[in-house]
Amino acid sequence: MSDVATLPPIVTAIRESRRALARLLTRIENHAAASELAALYPFGGKAHLIGVTGAPGTGKSSLVNWMAKAYRAEGKTVSILAVDPTSPFSGGAVLGDRIRMRDLHGDSGVFIRSMATRGNLGGIARTTKDMIRALDAAGFDIVLIETVGAGQSEVEIASAAQTVIVVEAPGLGDDVQAIKAGILEIADILVVNKADNPGVESTLRALRAALDLGHRVERVMHHGKLMDVPAVPVIGEDSAWQTPILQTIATNGTGVSELLTKIAEHRAYLQESGVQRLRERASISAEIEERLRDLLLARLIERVGAAHVQATIERVLRREIDPNSAAQALLADSG
Repeated sequence: MSDVATLPPIVTAIRESRRALARLLTRIENHAAASELAALYPFGGKAHLIGVTGAPGTGKSSLVNWMAKAYRAEGKTVSILAVDPTSPFSGGAVLGDRIRMRDLHGDSGVFIRSMATRGNLGGIARTTKDMIRALDAAGFDIVLIETVGAGQSEVEIASAAQTVIVVEAPGLGDDVQAIKAGILEIADILVVNKADNPGVESTLRALRAALDLGHRVERVMHHGKLMDVPAVPVIGEDSAWQTPILQTIATNGTGVSELLTKIAEHRAYLQESGVQRLRERASISAEIEERLRDLLLARLIERVGAAHVQATIERVLRREIDPNSAAQALLADSG
């Protein structure tokens, strides 16, 4: 890490002032911080990025609250990025995680930020990765990312976090909702929260059965899909990470210490095996391609004109031309 005297002003500002960090995150969320993001990017890569996801009602926010307190007890600084769903009616977001984490307020070593998905699918917002990078560059040891809790489409968190925790709970009307959702495929650690509730043994059995059916391969996010990749040669299949199933009670912190131990073990595995580098490469590749698509689409619309695009849409509506031919025509018209 560079000496403080050589740090860009934006990095110095967000490390010294929580208000400056909050203002930067607002600009990032509003897509108005491209130059700042470019300046701070070289100064990240130190934090451990931990994603927490799962179906609604599993107690994710309460668990994150206890995890933050446990990390603080270890002397580590923690930032929490809680991604809340955007209301389809008002366009706003509930942003209720601050209420559940109220006992963390006043701790200078904890920073909590809520953000809305703004209609983006996949459990995180389009600007989530940039906000994570800002929190990383701000010098936090731990960045906790809690997703919206949609339960069916949250696999995008696998491309943003290094360790993904999938939280389940007994008594949700199904032994394991996530099995049919496919969300178990992204789990580095499985947590059965509310372990003092009836039905916990049934949930544990279902999770163990689901894991026994799996194959020991690494999966990475690419093009918005989970893709299998060959095991890293230096670890071998037998030494690949075995997804543990832990039990917690987030109302009193039971099991959180064991969870932090497993998170530390997983981080060591990622670094020693080379899997972390593999995941980062796939994630960056997919992100660059996504950003290229956005930029090229914006450039195309600018060249042909929004009116021409709308006229082409009307032709498709009148069935004068099919969508593929329409796209081809617009591309040709862009020169």
